[in-house]
Amino acid sequence: MLKKHNILLVEDEVELAKSTLAYLTENGFLPFHAKNLKSARKLLKQESFTAVLLDLGLPDGDGMTLIKEIKNAKNEIGLIIVSAKDALGKKVQGLELGADDYLTKPFFFPELNARLKSVIRRLNLEANQEIVLNEITLFPEQMRTLIHGEELELTAKEFGLLLYFVSNQNRVISKTTLGEFMSSNYADYGFTDDVVYTHIKNLKKKLSTSNADDYIKNVYGVGYKFTVA
Repeated sequence: MLKKHNILLVEDEVELAKSTLAYLTENGFLPFHAKNLKSARKLLKQESFTAVLLDLGLPDGDGMTLIKEIKNAKNEIGLIIVSAKDALGKKVQGLELGADDYLTKPFFFPELNARLKSVIRRLNLEANQEIVLNEITLFPEQMRTLIHGEELELTAKEFGLLLYFVSNQNRVISKTTLGEFMSSNYADYGFTDDVVYTHIKNLKKKLSTSNADDYIKNVYGVGYKFTVA
């Protein structure tokens, strides 16, 4: 039986919370709901969660404080910010504090599902001491990469990109999603398509020089795909 992931939804909008909880349940998650920071803190002490969906504007305080508390406790919990369109500054601040991703209200539930699964896949990979994919071996904690058993020197951003691609293999990833991933993980808000392209080009060149297969394919007009047969 597949493991069901506990997901904490921190949201004070009643109707949105109801529909989100129903959708998460239908898609195999075990959702819990907190309508404010106080309830969220209580649930975090009582249960073990894979991920938290966090609205920043809560009746008893700023959701940003909960991000800080979770990160300070060094809990391996995925954090996805759910924010209003006019909350760009808060969204950036949350990503810099360590949130994994963000969704802007209103959002489509399939997008929420995809982003949740992406965060969970990445957390599962990072929990592994060693990830082997054909000739590629990754050591997430040490940020080391071996190709055919030989050390390959990558920058932190190149390693992060490679790990992200491996965790989303055979999936088309848009340029926007890659930019958001880079911004959220390296606190360099404003990753443009050109900047993302440059990092990917450098990564592809290093992999090619080390005689790795050409896994990273350009999907014209959309983004990229890490193709594994």
